Amino acid sequence: MRAKEESRRSLFVAVTLVAIAGFGRSAPAQERAIINNSQSPHSKLRSVDLSDVRWTDGFWKQKVDVVRNVTIPKMWEYYNGNGNSHWMNFRIAAGLDEGEWSGTNWHDGDLYKWIEAVAHVYMVTGDSALDQQMDEAIEVIGKVQEPDGYIWTRGSLEKRDRFQHIHDHELYNMGHLMTAACIHHRATGKKNFLQLAKKAGDCLHETFKDRKPELAHFGFNPSNIMGLVELYRTTGDREYLDLANTFIDMRGSRPGPFRSTELGGTDQTQDRVPLRKAKEAVGHAVCGTYLNCGAADAFMETGDKTLLETLQRLWSDVTRRKMYIHGGVGPFTYGLSPRRDHVGEAFGTPCFLPNRECYCETCSNIGNAMWNWRMLNITAEARYADIMERVFYNSGISGLAADGDHFFYSNVLRRLGPNVPLLRSDTPQRWKHRRGYCCPPQLARTIAKMHGFAYSTSEEGLWVHLYGSNELETELSDGTTVKLIQKTDYPWDGEIKIALELAEQAAFAFRLRIPGWAAGATVKINGSPAGVELKAGTYAALGRTWKTGDTVELTLPMRARLVQANPMVEELRGQVAVMRGPLVYCLESVDLPDGVNVMDIRLPRRINFQPRYDGQLLGGLVVLEGQAVAVADPDWSAGPYDSPVLYKDYVATEPRPLQLRLIPYHAWANRGEPKMTVWLPLR
Repeated sequence: MRAKEESRRSLFVAVTLVAIAGFGRSAPAQERAIINNSQSPHSKLRSVDLSDVRWTDGFWKQKVDVVRNVTIPKMWEYYNGNGNSHWMNFRIAAGLDEGEWSGTNWHDGDLYKWIEAVAHVYMVTGDSALDQQMDEAIEVIGKVQEPDGYIWTRGSLEKRDRFQHIHDHELYNMGHLMTAACIHHRATGKKNFLQLAKKAGDCLHETFKDRKPELAHFGFNPSNIMGLVELYRTTGDREYLDLANTFIDMRGSRPGPFRSTELGGTDQTQDRVPLRKAKEAVGHAVCGTYLNCGAADAFMETGDKTLLETLQRLWSDVTRRKMYIHGGVGPFTYGLSPRRDHVGEAFGTPCFLPNRECYCETCSNIGNAMWNWRMLNITAEARYADIMERVFYNSGISGLAADGDHFFYSNVLRRLGPNVPLLRSDTPQRWKHRRGYCCPPQLARTIAKMHGFAYSTSEEGLWVHLYGSNELETELSDGTTVKLIQKTDYPWDGEIKIALELAEQAAFAFRLRIPGWAAGATVKINGSPAGVELKAGTYAALGRTWKTGDTVELTLPMRARLVQANPMVEELRGQVAVMRGPLVYCLESVDLPDGVNVMDIRLPRRINFQPRYDGQLLGGLVVLEGQAVAVADPDWSAGPYDSPVLYKDYVATEPRPLQLRLIPYHAWANRGEPKMTVWLPLR
């Protein structure tokens, strides 16, 4: 392993908790988080402030540095480039340039997500250049906003009637504006963007508060619900929370016509039936996960048990029947829902999880993690953190290339070469620019705020959800200030060491997540067994009066393991995937000998994979190596689209032993245009 080969540093997670007094903050503690649930009465956990945590080394530090130094500035260059419409639409609508509107109806929201990403980075770095850049953008946005708060660049430039077509994405755009403005306010303390958000919220309230029947189907992608709840949390104005609940209640209030997504009332937009009567996840997967996020936010404020019951029912449907192994959701490019509505980019039928035809838009995968983050805050149950982590280490970041400047929209689990037709929005390589550009800023803002998902607090103490090298400085519920320093090679290694230093003795519970895959985890306090039962898929509660010098050592087993699917998933019968820790692994053709196809590989049922850290591969990662076999058939080895036959008599082929190397799935397609597969047949 890495420590033996390179003698670099101990593969321990070193966590130092220092309870001291008086760290100055520009805003009250735990009100500057991803979601400000510091006062939410129906949230068991409280998010820590984004300014309280900083990645210092390791996996996430590397990812955040790429986003900060490459993705965000390159994205701004693209927005300002010739022929691009994101920023130019705003400048034209503001009267600063001449031209006509172009692009997609949701481009405004892409820009707001980019500003949110910048605000997350600024909250950690305090970079004055970023602050100035945001102010300049906000000034132009303010010039576009109409006096009553309505804002959509296409609507302004083309004098379109408001709220006539759900595909105009007005609510989607304004929802992202509200969310970004709340984060900007938390990051800077300024109100310039927040004032624009309040005007937008007031416009929506005036338009939709009376629930006019002709407006029942708005809108297509309901980011406005999350935005309105966050605006309520930030301003304290109850009308924004009331309006968020109005939008929830409107969903499904006027079903039909069942095959017109333009008019709504279909499964495609989750408004065929009222949300509280929904039995399963259907329709556009980004819309669905965003709707669930908004409903979860509303529950935290109101305690409406019918919402929570629905969310738990939908969560069970997704995780047990409709989620890919990498945490992605939405296999349907086009298809029919169980109620025969036309759907696209959508949740599929139960156990329909094809590999090559998998869609799994980056935005929907991240939406799945956002939903699980909220469910975790509501319930404090580790099963939600497990799904959140699965997305973050796999399908949530596979859309971003190692260089930080190329992107995937869809995240397939098998690619069979350039001669095999691709599905809509699938591409043989990650792209730099394209018309539909919603996923790049989604990736940027998610990675930029990843540190905010790592910890929570409660009346009981401090909760650790994600492991990584970082520093934490926050307050517990009793006002005790805690400093935490964490150093780790996770997810490459699972050894965790915790050292505590306290200004004075303090009693609190330190809750460590034991992932669902970590059966056999152990924990020691001061070198002796802690005497605490560790159950995979729960939080280990280490409650005591802590004193300076106390140490905790947690060991998470990181063996490579074979994972099988429910036999009802016909596409995966007789195949297995390989996981190690939270990571899904894949096989790329670039790692195979000449003449061997990824479809030729068979895994022995008792294959013994050995992990090896490769510091020269894509910035450094752990590969898995083991002995497998290739079973080549000359008629099919070149690929199904080059085969001279469709069916033929079976002929036993002598297996050929070979050394196999797998890489983490999130790192695939960074070495040309390889063939790739996650699922491999057993020998």
